[in-house]
Amino acid sequence: MDSFVVSARKYRPATFDQVVGQSSIVSTLKNAIRNHQVAQSFLFCGPRGTGKTTCARILAKTINCQSLTKEIEACNECESCKSFDSGQSLNVYELDAASNNSVDDIRNLVNQVRIAPQIGTKKAYIIDEVHMLSQSAFNAFLKTLEEPPAHAVFILATTEKHKILPTILSRCQIFSFNRITVNDIVQHLEKIAKKENIAYEPDALHIIAQKADGGLRDALSIFDQLVTFSNKNLTYQSVIGSLNVLDSDYYFKATNFLLQKNIPDSLMLLNEVLAKGFDEHNFVLGLGEHFRNLLLCKNAATLTILETSEKNKALYLEQTAKCSDDFLLCGLEVINDSDIQYKASKNKRLLIELCLLKLCSENLSDLKKKSFAD
Repeated sequence: MDSFVVSARKYRPATFDQVVGQSSIVSTLKNAIRNHQVAQSFLFCGPRGTGKTTCARILAKTINCQSLTKEIEACNECESCKSFDSGQSLNVYELDAASNNSVDDIRNLVNQVRIAPQIGTKKAYIIDEVHMLSQSAFNAFLKTLEEPPAHAVFILATTEKHKILPTILSRCQIFSFNRITVNDIVQHLEKIAKKENIAYEPDALHIIAQKADGGLRDALSIFDQLVTFSNKNLTYQSVIGSLNVLDSDYYFKATNFLLQKNIPDSLMLLNEVLAKGFDEHNFVLGLGEHFRNLLLCKNAATLTILETSEKNKALYLEQTAKCSDDFLLCGLEVINDSDIQYKASKNKRLLIELCLLKLCSENLSDLKKKSFAD
């Protein structure tokens, strides 16, 4: 049996140009290398799965490359690059601070910092999850971080910047990694699907990207799971079924019923959703997201914020033409009130049904004015 490698590892970026969704950070790091202005310490912070450790490793490899390309990428052919690729480089030291967070661990690192590199001119020290270091370990690290040897470069990575001492932050160049956009994740998944000969529907990849919540690693993990589940045929229905996501068609139907002031069909649609195993809270949150998307479609400028497939975008544009601004704004207020009250409600279904009744009201704006007065 062939050994399976998960997509997050198999397609992990090996060069700066392969990094997804962090163009400004990549450009800054490349310019620093090009102009020989690599700082003594970096702090990469941001949500999980956005490329912090990946960029740290690429930076560590590139600053030691003996024959950089014109694009400021590692050549992959010199002795330093080959030793890095084989995992035998003596110029790169990685420490997982989640499990090595004591003073002794930092003292061992400090002792290694004094040793000059045998190949190349730099030694990179990558400390992952640096916020997990103990207070005493941070203090033991301060002096070395402030005045390291000329050959040492420290690259710290964390998902919780607020837990790091200000004295550490002041000694680092801080790079904040952004959540990766849905479109960037979809484009990356499309490339992988084509390489792996996996059939897919664009809407299916959009659902995966939205579920990942800005983390590429999460998206790739979900992608691998669904590829196995669907036997290399990613359809929209198979994805929403596996991820337990409510079909967006329900929200388009619900909005049409609300516009028609059709109370019976609105309540029957809610009953159908509940019968499928979805709870009332998920439904009302999804309806709020749907109203928000319809509101974004009202203006060409805000339309660019909408993160959905081209097929869904066309449906939103068609439906938003039927909705007045007052209906959407007041509807969002009603939905938001129901969301706030949901946790404290004893009869949660009745609360959501009342929400739908209000949205079907002929005097929706008057209802909101009355609630504001109260």
